[in-house]
Amino acid sequence: MPTYGIADDARIENRMSIIRRLYDWTMNLAATRHAERMLALVSFVESSVFPIPPDVILIPMVLSERAKWVRYALICTVFSIAGALLGYGIGMFLYEQVAEPILSFYGYLDRFDQFRAIFNAWGWWFVAIAGLTPFPYKVITIASGAAGLNLPIFIIASIVSRGLRFFIVSGLLYAFGAPIRDFIEKRLGLLFTLFMILLIGGFAAVRFLF
Repeated sequence: MPTYGIADDARIENRMSIIRRLYDWTMNLAATRHAERMLALVSFVESSVFPIPPDVILIPMVLSERAKWVRYALICTVFSIAGALLGYGIGMFLYEQVAEPILSFYGYLDRFDQFRAIFNAWGWWFVAIAGLTPFPYKVITIASGAAGLNLPIFIIASIVSRGLRFFIVSGLLYAFGAPIRDFIEKRLGLLFTLFMILLIGGFAAVRFLF
């Protein structure tokens, strides 16, 4: 039993070390002349396999050229949706070969059956809600494919959630500049989560009352 605990801790520490290095690498991309291409690339792969959200590049890019906030948010949205389709395909066609190793790396494989049951109960709502929160979006896209969620519904829910997320982040940076950065990086995800909880609670109250 103790051996398992030590091995498990070592695996988690190794995973965090990899993510830390990837985070530092992603941060450095924002300062290169290929920043827009890198923003598109990270937005794409984050929706299926990559652990670092595109916000890491989006935030310094908008702060450096605030007039381009719509362009940068649009890049994030378009390529995030394209990557979401890749994640959907992985979940639908390559679950054992590709999805399971991805979910295992992020520590979600053991809980995936429970997660899929919740997902089946909520359907497209879960895609729309989780796409706004700090929850790893790649898990959502893979689960959507594995559960066989209607593809057009999946695309619409992804456009709504990811579009809102990136345009809100980019718009706040355009409006308030550097002073809002700390709030976005540390508290905006929590605010999104609380907002969605209140929204769901509101719908549940309406259904109960009427």
